[in-house]
Amino acid sequence: MNVSASVSSTRPEGAGPFSHFERLVAWRYLRSRRKEAVVSVIASISFVGIMLGVATLIVVMAVMNGFRAELLTRILGVNGHLVVQPIDMPLSDYDAIADRLAGIEGVTLAAPLIQAQVLASGRSGSGTGALVRGMRPEDLTQMGLVSDNVRHGSLVGFATGEGVAVGSRLAQNLGLTIGDNITLVSPEGDVTPLGTTPRVKSYPISAIFEVGMSEYDSTLVFMPLEEAQLYTNTEGIVQYIELFVSDPDAVDALRPLVEEAAQRPVQITDWRQRNQTFFSALEVERNVMFMILTMIVLVAALNIISGMIMLVKDKGHDIAILRTMGATSGSIMRIFLMAGATIGVAGTFAGFALGTLLCLNVESIRQFFTWLSGTTIFDPEVYFLSTLPADMDSGETVSVVLMALVLSFLATLFPAWRASRLDPVEALRYE
Repeated sequence: MNVSASVSSTRPEGAGPFSHFERLVAWRYLRSRRKEAVVSVIASISFVGIMLGVATLIVVMAVMNGFRAELLTRILGVNGHLVVQPIDMPLSDYDAIADRLAGIEGVTLAAPLIQAQVLASGRSGSGTGALVRGMRPEDLTQMGLVSDNVRHGSLVGFATGEGVAVGSRLAQNLGLTIGDNITLVSPEGDVTPLGTTPRVKSYPISAIFEVGMSEYDSTLVFMPLEEAQLYTNTEGIVQYIELFVSDPDAVDALRPLVEEAAQRPVQITDWRQRNQTFFSALEVERNVMFMILTMIVLVAALNIISGMIMLVKDKGHDIAILRTMGATSGSIMRIFLMAGATIGVAGTFAGFALGTLLCLNVESIRQFFTWLSGTTIFDPEVYFLSTLPADMDSGETVSVVLMALVLSFLATLFPAWRASRLDPVEALRYE
């Protein structure tokens, strides 16, 4: 039975825009029949394309957000938000200055530090580069990212000056465990008549931590401050004071307060300056990925255009009958507009559901494909993090959904307008 004849009795007198009659015809045109197999296939491809495009955009943006947030948390959990360095003389009154800086509102920790590059070796005799950070025991205890992630041993030995804390990957690479000695070689050693000789000293390992960032887990060695001063020949002084604040984005407001509390000329460097290149690269990569993946949704929207044009051509005879029965050009346009928009709306929300599901299980999916392929996907040595993070931003997700809906709607305008412009005589030529 012809679709026009089947719905003619359902059209009420004076039916307004998007009436039941128009919705019924639009829905009927979306249902595939044997002779409309090509149109149905194109519509299905458009639906799947939009669904995958939206899901991919949501997942990639969530992973990029999670990657940045996790890196920021770990970088700022080990390194201070503000670094205060003296300009005029060695920092010998660091305890008094640290107390004054810790009293500033918004500062959670002021930690005097000594830092030195060394060569670390273990029982196997193999060596690797390491970074020694000398800290007061009470300051290391307040660094939750380290103190809350001690996997073996404890910080008790560190607090009493009887051992050092090392990263899990460093201990693994050197074949060391709790109680073993790690040998540290510093190029800035003792001065002898024959010149400067490297300083070699062994320390027992009292704690092994794992912050989840391979760069830190494979290089850091925390040493009690007094022992680090002896090891680096800097007794009584430190290199700088690191400040940890409650709001990392408000460091600019703290600069004048820090300068006033220091009571001496100091150079202040914040976390944005020290990591500017890294986080700028992440932001550029994130924006470029968004633009590239938007092309997937755009291609799917173009498939809607081709499918709807073929549908208009296939329904030329029905358009002629509907116009003869009194349907206006606006009614014809709305029918095909709803038919095309339905594909885009359904694909967009299906993509949203799929993307959300993937984001919630992204680490499990990564582990499954790692097991399936037998290779390490998202290698921590390359990407710094030991797990694949995903952080869905509500505003960003809504933007992706709205963008897909707008593109889908725009894709239906031309075919719907073309259908509305056909008069009964011209429409019969499409039969």
